[in-house]
Amino acid sequence: MSRIAVIYYSATGTNHAMAQAVAEGAQGAGAEVRVRMVAETAPAEARAKNRAWAEFAERTKDEPRASLDDLDWADGVVFGTPTRFGNVAAQLKAFLDSAGGLWMQGKLADKVYAGFTSAQNPNGGQESSLLALFNSVYHFGGILATPGYTDPLVFASGGNPYGASVTATQDGPLETDLAHARYLGKRVAEIAAKLRG
Repeated sequence: MSRIAVIYYSATGTNHAMAQAVAEGAQGAGAEVRVRMVAETAPAEARAKNRAWAEFAERTKDEPRASLDDLDWADGVVFGTPTRFGNVAAQLKAFLDSAGGLWMQGKLADKVYAGFTSAQNPNGGQESSLLALFNSVYHFGGILATPGYTDPLVFASGGNPYGASVTATQDGPLETDLAHARYLGKRVAEIAAKLRG
C-alpha cells in the first residue's frame, strides 16, 4: 500500500472537488490518502470582494491544512493549483517554497508526483501551469507520473497529457473532469506502490 498526499489550493471550490476525486482514485487503488489544502495567504479584504471565494473560505475553514509533514509522510504527492496567469497560485507556491529544509535532507526525492489545475476558459493556461508546477518536482528529484494518453478518460476530459485539468464553471467540474482526476490518483498510487516495493 502506498501513501498519497493530495496538496492543493482552491479559491472557490473547483480544485477542492478535483482534489476529492484524486483522493477517491488513490483510495480505490488501495492507498492511504491525506487531502490537504494549503493555507490561504490572500487578505480577507480581497476574499470579501468575491462572494464565491468568501463563501468557500468560510465553508472550508475547519478543514486540515497542508504541512511539511504531509510531504515527508507521502510516497506520492499530487499537487493542485488554479492557474494564475499560466502559473502556480501564490498560495501553493508559498507552500512549495517552504519545503527547502526537506529538500536539503533529500526527503522529497524519489517520490512520485503529479498535478491538476483549473482555469476559467479552455485556453487559460492549464498546461503551462502544470509545467511551471513541475519545475519544483525536478528540483526535488521527484518522479513524474503524468497521465499521458494512457487511458481514454484523458481524451474525454479535454486531452491534457500533463495532468488533470478543468475549465471552471459555476456548477463545478464535469463528471469527465472528475473521472480524469480519479484516474490520475489511481495512477500515482499504483506507481508509488510499485516503487515502494
